[in-house]
Amino acid sequence: MKTFSFHQLAGLIITVLASIFLGCNKEGNKHSEPAPDINKRGSIILKFDNVVGDKDLVLGAATYKNASNEDFTVDVFQYYISNIKLKTNDGREYIVPQDESYFLVREHVAASQRITISNVPEGDYVEVTFTIGVDSLRSTMPIERRTGVLDIADSATGKPMYWTWNSGYIFVKIEGTSPQSSYTRPSDGQRRFFYHVGGFGGYSSVTVNNIRTTTLRSPEPARVRSNKTPSVHILVDVLKIFSGSYTVSFATNPYSHFSVWSSNLANNYVNMFKIDHVHNVGGHTH
Repeated sequence: MKTFSFHQLAGLIITVLASIFLGCNKEGNKHSEPAPDINKRGSIILKFDNVVGDKDLVLGAATYKNASNEDFTVDVFQYYISNIKLKTNDGREYIVPQDESYFLVREHVAASQRITISNVPEGDYVEVTFTIGVDSLRSTMPIERRTGVLDIADSATGKPMYWTWNSGYIFVKIEGTSPQSSYTRPSDGQRRFFYHVGGFGGYSSVTVNNIRTTTLRSPEPARVRSNKTPSVHILVDVLKIFSGSYTVSFATNPYSHFSVWSSNLANNYVNMFKIDHVHNVGGHTH
């Protein structure tokens, strides 16, 4: 019969107690995160964090460098997010009602970078899909159906996202300065760049179509519960606008409006979004 010394016996007791404690703790954690109930509803926050590579975007102050080795600053950066769809880890989809699914993210308006989606069925969401821009159906609806951020007057911001001369929304707008730019603004002699990208394919005739849709996969589930609102932190990298399938040079192409060339920018910026992390917390969010 094997005998134990006092120290061996004490160690064995500690090990057993630790196992019991950890087991109870795991069981407690298991019960603290109830399975989702699809009959209950909650909210989810999409937080858009505009960056330039590994640096935060600072309007009008910081200097950055694009893939063409050109220096630049950014004065204006804003874009439409629409037609949002969420998918759970078990394949269920929640499509945000279209009348509630248009948002304008502006770097100079902090509140616009935090999109709250309400009435979402409980679930562990691992994918988010959205359109960058405004779809053709909404773009051609009567003006009274285009309210809020789709109001074509946009008088509150002084930075309109609608071409009155072309009757269409600007999906992505970025403006700034660069000493390498070949465009000099007559009013102040500054060397500038500006890219206003839009175009939904045309109403009565075929035109440029710069509507793009992206699907982002989360590194961890966003657990929506009736008493928990997760926050999905999405990085938006300005540098991706200037490189990818096409490398932009301010010296060669310092500006763009409604042109076929603008599709090069759209093909680039569709990849500027990335889910960095998720905050799953009860009762409040970061």
